[in-house]
Amino acid sequence: MKRLAELGLADTNGKAGRHPIWNLTVAGQKALADGNELPPRPKAGTGAKAVAAGFGPHGIAVADTILAFGCRDHLTGWQVEVNHAIKETGLSFNTDAVLAWPTKTSEVRLFELDNGTMPQARLAREVWDYERYAGHRVWEGARGTIGGTFPFWQRHRYTRSETFPRLHVVLAGKAEHLLDNRPQALAADVRGITIEVWVNTLPRLKRREPWYEIGTDDPDRRRQRYPETLGR
Repeated sequence: MKRLAELGLADTNGKAGRHPIWNLTVAGQKALADGNELPPRPKAGTGAKAVAAGFGPHGIAVADTILAFGCRDHLTGWQVEVNHAIKETGLSFNTDAVLAWPTKTSEVRLFELDNGTMPQARLAREVWDYERYAGHRVWEGARGTIGGTFPFWQRHRYTRSETFPRLHVVLAGKAEHLLDNRPQALAADVRGITIEVWVNTLPRLKRREPWYEIGTDDPDRRRQRYPETLGR
């Protein structure tokens, strides 16, 4: 951000504690607007590499989503571009934002944002990736004992969550009337999914309008869909 300030693209407007609050200048906003369509996502979702690759509009939409969903007073923390991977299966994908919600068990919420550049089929595949991640189980138990399998996510990632974190899909990047039919189309593409999925458009989210629930958490049916392996 300091480098952007040197270029006249950003400036500060007060502080939050000891940390400066950064804003884009008019020139910075114009620089993002001139980018038009997004290029392929860079390996680094933030920082100078992302700005150089034209990833800024997506990052701005993610920030808007975080603020519209929880604001600063209702979140205990968040991370962006969070990788979820299971080495044994080769599954790997990035979550645009993971928000910590102040519940008794420090639940988190997962956010996937489409800024109007992703084909419908690809978005649906990414949502199904979350179910495959939730369905993977790992073996635990000393050799020579019966042991058993447990959800990978619960043992190695979200250890304080009682259920697999809810996935929020946010649609943005196009005129509002062009977004109106996409939640229903996504619901049809992920019908029968066994994780909790909510979908909304960014304009509706900013107006505090309700989410569409298009998937419900069903660990029993998910376990049938992704059966555990016998033994090690």
